[in-house]
Amino acid sequence: MDSFLVILAFGAAAALGDLVGGLILTAKKWREQAFLRSFIALSVGFMLAVALLKMIPESMHLTSQTPLFVLLGYLLVHFFEHTLASHFHFGEETHPEAMVGASVGYLAFLGLFVHSFFDGVSIASGFAVSHALGLLIFSAVFLHKVPEGFTIASIMLAAGAGRARALGSAALIGLATIVGVLFLSLAPALVAYALALSAGAILYVAASDLMPEVNKEVGPGMALLVFAGVLLFYLTEGLLSQFGF
Repeated sequence: MDSFLVILAFGAAAALGDLVGGLILTAKKWREQAFLRSFIALSVGFMLAVALLKMIPESMHLTSQTPLFVLLGYLLVHFFEHTLASHFHFGEETHPEAMVGASVGYLAFLGLFVHSFFDGVSIASGFAVSHALGLLIFSAVFLHKVPEGFTIASIMLAAGAGRARALGSAALIGLATIVGVLFLSLAPALVAYALALSAGAILYVAASDLMPEVNKEVGPGMALLVFAGVLLFYLTEGLLSQFGF
């Protein structure tokens, strides 16, 4: 199969995570957030490990400007989230009394759309370096996609949108991931910079978006799940190595 189609397929698979998150919220059959918080804690450890142990070292082999672009990626996501989508928390349901303005909902959507675009860039830049790195980044992205879809659907409902529009918003956030994959596939010369930029973006999502949600839970359970996420990274890397990736 053509390598472009493989990368596109992984981008689409990651995008499905947003749709699943939206379905969890809009189906109204399951509102228990304990599982989502556990999922978030696991993803934090995995994402930090991927960014710090794989993406940044690989990027430094490609360009000496890696530190600058890592910082830029971190700051860009911070800017878009806190300018356009400053009222959301990953994996939490937003209630109508907390946010009722339609404009807030659409700004949150735009901020998460940009965020999701970087997810796609991350996946494509990883596969451009090696299949192993691409699979690791895909895994890191996929782990936080369900909470992301849950979040945007919740915000849209609280902003007055119907369930169909809330679910559609989650689907469009997923589509942004595919757009990110396509963008980098059309501009392969940017891989070195995109990988560093994406590492910064992933660090921001893990440390600034997701970790605060994990820290809301009292006790050692969530902290242990963060360590389990790091362990999962090493296990995944080992398995990929065994299979020749």
